[in-house]
Amino acid sequence: WQKVRGGLSAGRVQSVALRMVVDREREIRAFIPEEYWNFSALLEAASPPVFTAKAVKYDGKKFKISNQEEADRLLAELRQAAFTVDSIEKKEKKRRPVPPFITSKLQQEAYRKLRFSVKKTMMLAQRLYEGVEVGDEGLVGLITYMRTDSTRVAESALQDVRGFVKEAYGEPYLPPKPVVYQGRKGAQDAHEAIRPTSVMRRPEQVRDYVGRDEYRLYELIWKRFVASQMNPALFDETQVDIEAGKTLFRAVGSVLKFDGFLRLYQEGQDEAPVDPEEAPLLPPLTVGERLKVQNILPEQKFTQPPPRYTESSLVKALEEKGIGRPSTYAQIVSVIIDREYVKKDTEGRFLPTEIGEVVTDLLVAHFDEIFDYDYTAKLELDLDEIENGQEDWVHTLKEFYSEFARELQLAKVEMKNLKKEETPAGIQCTKCGSEMMIRWGRFGKFLACSNYPACKNTQEIAKEASAPGADGEAPATDPCDKCGQPMVLKKGRYGDFFACSGYPDCKNTRKIVRIKGETKVHSDKPLDDTCPQCGANLVIKHGRFGEFTACSRYPECKYIKRETTGVKCPECGEGELLQRKSRRGKKFYSCSSYPKCRFVLWDKPLAQPCPTCQGSYILERFTKKQGLVRYCPNKECGYREAVVESPEPLPERV
Repeated sequence: WQKVRGGLSAGRVQSVALRMVVDREREIRAFIPEEYWNFSALLEAASPPVFTAKAVKYDGKKFKISNQEEADRLLAELRQAAFTVDSIEKKEKKRRPVPPFITSKLQQEAYRKLRFSVKKTMMLAQRLYEGVEVGDEGLVGLITYMRTDSTRVAESALQDVRGFVKEAYGEPYLPPKPVVYQGRKGAQDAHEAIRPTSVMRRPEQVRDYVGRDEYRLYELIWKRFVASQMNPALFDETQVDIEAGKTLFRAVGSVLKFDGFLRLYQEGQDEAPVDPEEAPLLPPLTVGERLKVQNILPEQKFTQPPPRYTESSLVKALEEKGIGRPSTYAQIVSVIIDREYVKKDTEGRFLPTEIGEVVTDLLVAHFDEIFDYDYTAKLELDLDEIENGQEDWVHTLKEFYSEFARELQLAKVEMKNLKKEETPAGIQCTKCGSEMMIRWGRFGKFLACSNYPACKNTQEIAKEASAPGADGEAPATDPCDKCGQPMVLKKGRYGDFFACSGYPDCKNTRKIVRIKGETKVHSDKPLDDTCPQCGANLVIKHGRFGEFTACSRYPECKYIKRETTGVKCPECGEGELLQRKSRRGKKFYSCSSYPKCRFVLWDKPLAQPCPTCQGSYILERFTKKQGLVRYCPNKECGYREAVVESPEPLPERV
């Protein structure tokens, strides 16, 4: 990465995943919408209800209307046509349950239904697998191993779940024999499917022993497993074809006859279904019956580009292409996010960053075979064969490395060095008048004076308007409230922020935050209080871990007002316990005399005497079982009391 920037990486699978995101984004950019028209008719038979039929064919061919002129011509034709029932087809439709979870399907479903990232899903599943304390049972592993691509279930577990289905839902919901699911080709069968270790341990029975998100994931796994051994759902479906001149209309009515496994579980979808499982009921109809037309409804539409990948759909696409393995999906997604190769729009869909596209183009240009989709999938199969003893690892490695080494040497010579590339920007330096050049730095492109090092002036490049729904469009902001110069958008270690264009003479900044998709700029809020160190006004600032009160003259004056608890330090007796935040954002309480006194508490101290031993203060903490609890820090005292009504909302466990 000597030719791009430090902190980057490439990999046989991660770079292919990134390429998929980049290729999809370029498909979207190149997409040209095409006009088309849908026609539907609101029809009335001899008996209610009124129903809707959609045009599916014209003159025996697939229905296609491409413009307003064709639509107007057809509308005039249909207004003169008789609508007659041509055929009626009735059938029973089955919807079968889905298999118990494998890793990729768990990651996809947890994203769809719970909005858990792939990384979070695996972290929670790991906890459930390793075990939690469950009442009198002690430490219990709640699920089987969570990295697997097998749908196999142990015979004992099948018997247990069948017994449970029969007892809980009745004989109609139990299949005649256990349902066995076919695994995908090349699946490794070392571990079972992901399932509860005991189906008798219902989600509600473990709710009090796990966190909220752990409970939700366990419930998802438990329901999917039980539903996988239930009977299919049954629908009564009626399809009616209706002739109107040269146009064939179709109406479909469907009603749920037996809910089967749907009583317990229904799989989520990345995109809305085109044809819903249930459709409105149709009236009694007969072949040859003439229908009354209440309205004909033409609707102009335009084709849509393919959707951007979400974490769920990216894992699904990798799985379908045979790229990656259950143990690697979470890591693949995490790496391309952590390297800032991709970012997410307001709907949680991936967009490639500028550096992500640059890295992809460089890799594909110089290592086209290694980062080819089909080659990567083939290599996965080769590795599986090596593991199974069907392929010689030395031969495979030699075959791979000989070509890779050749391409690597060529890349060292031929690959563009972005660090050294300079492009004239067409603007003059505001400090010396020389031409500004576009260069690459740690955070992407920036403007630098061509007279460097005599002139070290640099500027951010104004961000281009983002794609619709993207998370990168810069909000407007007022001039600097300290010196009046314009504020410019910059990118730092913790994301985008506004900084004064007068830097380094003025170091004023404003934080940018995004709340529920809305971008807001946080400015300092003045307070009616003065700094005890320099006499300037105190302001509310916004930092990495939220709001805090500090001197308005920062960084000249670094005073920060700490939230006091009113409790004297029990160790030194001189300082007072102040609320602080750790590097990870967790609150703790330490002595104001730090570093002279290093006393620290993780639970909140209250300036209230202990009602039992009359100690000078008590502590407060939130527990899983009792909620908010107050207790004495003196272990010999034993005072402990649950607070029924808290003056503040209880924190939600995450």
